[in-house]
Amino acid sequence: MGKKGIILSGMRPTGALHLGNYFGALENWVKLQDEYECYFFVADWHALTTGYEDTSQIKSNINDLVIDWLSAGLDPNKCIMFLQSSVRAHAELHLLFSMTTPLSWLTRCPTYKDQLTQMKDKNIATYGFLGYPCLQAADILIYKANTVPVGEDQVPHVELTREIARRFNFIYEEIFPEPQSLLTKAKVLPGLDGRKMSKSYGNTVALSDSPDEIAKKVKTMITDPARIKKDDPGNPEVCSVFAFHKVFNETTVCDIEQQCRGGCIGCVQCKKLLNEKVTAYMEPIYERRQSLVNKPEYIREVITEGNKKANEIAEKTLAEVKRAMKIDWE
Repeated sequence: MGKKGIILSGMRPTGALHLGNYFGALENWVKLQDEYECYFFVADWHALTTGYEDTSQIKSNINDLVIDWLSAGLDPNKCIMFLQSSVRAHAELHLLFSMTTPLSWLTRCPTYKDQLTQMKDKNIATYGFLGYPCLQAADILIYKANTVPVGEDQVPHVELTREIARRFNFIYEEIFPEPQSLLTKAKVLPGLDGRKMSKSYGNTVALSDSPDEIAKKVKTMITDPARIKKDDPGNPEVCSVFAFHKVFNETTVCDIEQQCRGGCIGCVQCKKLLNEKVTAYMEPIYERRQSLVNKPEYIREVITEGNKKANEIAEKTLAEVKRAMKIDWE
């Protein structure tokens, strides 16, 4: 049975992946690799758009990111994993797209406006940050991907890629597909403190955490602040522990909710039950990760081979683009 289509997606190497990343994207990637021709890339150039002032951790983050991917179940025999900066055609297509993309398309991008406001402590009023949607379009279209797995908040990004493809096809020649968003229903987990799970908040459960580390973190999770005694009725809706139970303990979560509301189960016991579920779920990922940490040659081999495959496809597309634009001098 043939593949459904071509998928492209990536992650920036900005630190250890956590459960929010896993349930938000990675879990879905593992499923998609059996159904689609998948390209998954380490977006190290994209990491520079907001982190260009400190690049000291990028190399180690790249290595850790690939280990996390493999630990979670991505298979180099089923998908192509590669490093963005090792496929130079991304940069060249980005440059060519920047010649035809109206400035107004970039300035209206929701993420551009939001992050300028939210990241006032960083100087991101740069050409690279403004133009990153062009690079994103190049990432997708260089492989002629027709499907991009995203959450609802990222749909405008894919639409901009569609507009860039449509404009190029109109001006020059019909080369690029107009990729469709593949909306993924992700399981949402809060951080340990009830806020969004984020490395910047220090409230994550990392894929690299050991069973002991997980147990310590579960103990610190925020529960209903109004519940003082064990037999006080609880409100699960304001409890981070209950939010985790909805993901990790689906079969008995209704019973846990009733016991909490009736004051029949204390927070300590509730956390103990959760820790057992999270640890059991994470154990295979952790064990695979431990076996990969001491195999740097294998990690390099996976990326090197992925780079080679990605380059072959990307260079073919770039040659088509140059012919269409009449700049194929060589």
